[in-house]
Amino acid sequence: MRRSKKSRLRIFLWLAIALFILVTATFPRWITIFYPRPHQDLVYSMAAQYDVDPFLVFAIIRAESKYQTWAESPRGAKGLMQIMPETAAWIADQMKIKGFEVDDLHDPKVNIRMGCWYLNDIQEEFNGSLPLTAAAYNAGRGKVRQWQEAGQWDGSSDTLQDIPFPETREYVRTVLANYRAYHAIYDKGRVGSRQEMVIQILGKT
Repeated sequence: MRRSKKSRLRIFLWLAIALFILVTATFPRWITIFYPRPHQDLVYSMAAQYDVDPFLVFAIIRAESKYQTWAESPRGAKGLMQIMPETAAWIADQMKIKGFEVDDLHDPKVNIRMGCWYLNDIQEEFNGSLPLTAAAYNAGRGKVRQWQEAGQWDGSSDTLQDIPFPETREYVRTVLANYRAYHAIYDKGRVGSRQEMVIQILGKT
């Protein structure tokens, strides 16, 4: 009886090892199903123009709209990067875009361009901090400054639990996880982290 249990355990372990080898050997081909790069030429072009990390743009698109150009939130945020109409109007004014209309946000060219400009503007204010940038993108930079000034959150990725808004707290966690995943999948310089990322992604899908 004991031999039978040991045999089954040994077979299970070998199967688990074989499955892990198969998964990591074919990585990242299959994992791109969960982390695609829609409109990648546009994203890379606009990200370069406005000096933001394209993987951060993809991470936000995944969190905000799940890659749907016609996505619209109950609050009125529109398009791939879910930009609010009033924010878009301000961005259009800052970028000197003439003839802008709210429905233009469903055009990937307009949405991604404005989203990248806006990300750059936020990053400059928060000295390039990814957690603070993601939080400000979701809750507004005014709120994030208030949290910092009140000592409610120090802005680090190690203290996300201190973010006062549950929605923003979860949003920042999601964006940072997406960002790490995109880097692990598409950044050839981070091959060492890929096996750990496979395990993490498998646990979430």
